[in-house]
Amino acid sequence: MAKGLIKWLMIANLLIASSAVGRAQNFDVGMTEFLSSCAACHGADGKGNGPLRQVLKSTPSDLTTLSKKNNGVFPKNAVYEIIDGRKFVEAHGPREMPIWGFRYIPSPYEALHPTGGDRGSEATIRLHILALVDHLSGMQEK
Repeated sequence: MAKGLIKWLMIANLLIASSAVGRAQNFDVGMTEFLSSCAACHGADGKGNGPLRQVLKSTPSDLTTLSKKNNGVFPKNAVYEIIDGRKFVEAHGPREMPIWGFRYIPSPYEALHPTGGDRGSEATIRLHILALVDHLSGMQEK
């Protein structure tokens, strides 16, 4: 009896593990970044209708029309620079949008902690922002 139960538990574990691997392969970093970092202001659909829009001084941009406003071409570099935000452009004035380029920089504790890894490295920051830019390019109105 115990051998049969163990066999079925092993089969169940294999099924659960293979299901988790399938879900992990479908994980979209850009969408996750968008939903966790942008949707509160820009809305889950990117149209500028997020739940925090009422408390902002200016209306969040409709992120689905960036290509339309740029003669049908998605302005990848400009979007990257706006999201990163670490290069201050004085002519643009103060920004209400957070500087997401600082988001992945570790605290002093994390930087010294052995499990801190490369979190905060320029490459890691760039990968997260590029995933978000890629997600935004896929949200453009046709």
